[in-house]
Amino acid sequence: MTYASTLERLASLDTNTVSDALDFLGIAGATFGLRPLWDCPKIVGRASTIQLGPKTDVVPTVHLISPVIDAVSTDDRVLVIGGGLEGISCWGDILANAAVAKGVRGSIIDGVSRDIEGSEAVGYPVFGRGVTMISARNRVIQVDSGKPVQIAGVTVNEDDFVIADRCGTVFVPAARIDDVLELGERIVRRQDGMVAAVRAGRSVAQVMHDKEFEAIRAQ
Repeated sequence: MTYASTLERLASLDTNTVSDALDFLGIAGATFGLRPLWDCPKIVGRASTIQLGPKTDVVPTVHLISPVIDAVSTDDRVLVIGGGLEGISCWGDILANAAVAKGVRGSIIDGVSRDIEGSEAVGYPVFGRGVTMISARNRVIQVDSGKPVQIAGVTVNEDDFVIADRCGTVFVPAARIDDVLELGERIVRRQDGMVAAVRAGRSVAQVMHDKEFEAIRAQ
């Protein structure tokens, strides 16, 4: 299976379904608190991980995240940014414009963004904890990239799969993507049948019974 078809299958699902599939499989990946920071579209792609941290000296540095954007060479990237500091921006409109120019699909920030109207103006999706006006300059630096990062309590590795929509953000380990997709597609079929049953007049108490969900395992 090609990466393109894998991404297409993931894009056909939503975060609720993927979260349910992860639950069934006992995999940590669903997060809480990382929401769309403007009314942006769903994003699906593969993680380019970035670790941030506090600036502790006065030596000038390359602006955080910009080296990772410069290095992007494919059209499947989602920037996954860990280590944001409370109330201090780790994303802005200049980075958003650069990301659009490189074909990046969006940013997931375990932190906050400034200039959110600038990201919205160029149609660049940003998911995070909130917005601010306080600049990262001389406060936050990029510590590393391409290494595992902690995002809202979930460990995300370079090239893991990402799906984010109005309900939030979910990460899928690359080694388990086929299992998650197969189960997610079964969940969709089962839930479509449950909706049809309720609309046809079947008792919702019966339709929503735990055994109906557990039956997914046997499909």
